[in-house]
Amino acid sequence: MFGLALLVALFARVDYVALLRIADLAGWALLWLIPYRALYFFLYSLGWLRLLQPYDPQHRAPLGYVFWVTSVREAIDRLLPVASIGGGIVGVRLLRWRGLSAIPVSATVIIEILLTLAALYLFAVLGVILLTGVSVPGATDRRMLVAVLLSVVIPVLTGCLLRYGSVFERLEAFLRPWVGVPAMSRGAITLDYELRACFRRYESLLFAGSLQLLALISTSFEIWFVLRLFQHPVNFSTAVILESLTQAIRHLAFVVPAGVGVQEASLVVLGHALGISSELALAVSLAKRIRELLCGLPALLSWQFLEMRRLHSPIAKS
Repeated sequence: MFGLALLVALFARVDYVALLRIADLAGWALLWLIPYRALYFFLYSLGWLRLLQPYDPQHRAPLGYVFWVTSVREAIDRLLPVASIGGGIVGVRLLRWRGLSAIPVSATVIIEILLTLAALYLFAVLGVILLTGVSVPGATDRRMLVAVLLSVVIPVLTGCLLRYGSVFERLEAFLRPWVGVPAMSRGAITLDYELRACFRRYESLLFAGSLQLLALISTSFEIWFVLRLFQHPVNFSTAVILESLTQAIRHLAFVVPAGVGVQEASLVVLGHALGISSELALAVSLAKRIRELLCGLPALLSWQFLEMRRLHSPIAKS
């Protein structure tokens, strides 16, 4: 409700004539954002495939399949009210269809989410550094930089807990009196073991994390491209600032379904600091929303189609 109220408040103050005029400048060229998004999915799926290699020596889940699963995960997290965790759960299920064990795959998903947090942090740091370079240094910029630097404790602490804390074994022990399922204990211990094994594969972590950071940086091209279509060209640094800080704020507000209102408000506030009008910022957000829908709906429909096929299949059900 908060996000929807924020969105209504933003559009209540916008000049609709100017907004429609801006949107009309781009036309069908905006559809180029759809094939470009494949680069983001490719980089993410390539990194995830590297994490999966020890658990899939027979290559039952090749790059093309992992690419599709990655697109489904993204669509679920972006378009459905699942607080950005439903995609990972469905991703584990889809890889089980190829015969991979649930617990090792779950470990790679958890590691990948942690790497995403780290990549988002580095991306946000890059955005704040660039922002201090293009704006007049002031107390607000300094506070923002200090806040971002202090927030490094979140991914570091999360990583340390997963690496050394036997988090899932302790969680299972805490829940056992209420849940009463002793068989969960073995799965929790195994999951903690697989997480520690993943953390020891330093080259794979560096490879996957670097690709995730590169994928995030590549999304800045969307804003750069859209603003050029709207006849308000900016340099790539400005696009990085807008994308990185908007992504950081949207992920912090992960409980808001699809980041509705949060993304728009972030772009408007940051846009004002960079000489971009509210109408332009909202037009950019609408372009990104359209891209999310046109990329996400086919992925969701393909997933549901395969779920229905398996539901009616007499052979394979999971």
